[in-house]
Amino acid sequence: MSVTDSPPPLRAVPFRAPTARLALRPDDASTGRGGPDGVWWPRSRDLPRELSALADVLDPLWGRIVRVTVDPRHWQGIPDRVVVNGYAVQVGRFASGPASHGITLLSYSAGRWNLLVIPPETQASSAARLMATVGAYTGP
Repeated sequence: MSVTDSPPPLRAVPFRAPTARLALRPDDASTGRGGPDGVWWPRSRDLPRELSALADVLDPLWGRIVRVTVDPRHWQGIPDRVVVNGYAVQVGRFASGPASHGITLLSYSAGRWNLLVIPPETQASSAARLMATVGAYTGP
């Protein structure tokens, strides 16, 4: 009987580039909480699909997202839980108000983050202006 210590053969795993259209405030500007921590421009109003793309970008930066809160008027059929990259994210709803075009994300390691959500049907030039404004934000 022979024993081999050779490792198993490598297998190709397709690379999945992050697809979230996102602009975040610089770290030093986010501490004041005077406005949104960033801007997110989802491709659709399908929260489970869009949340997965958002988590691909934010999980390495902020830690695992465990809860999100959204305005149900802006999303199609919101479930109570969404499976994102193999784990469950609780979904809450908030009433309409000044932050109705936003999403609140909670992470055990990074705390609470607020993103302004640009409606998916927004023209690219308008969305780009909004995203550039928040990405360049340096203070109040």
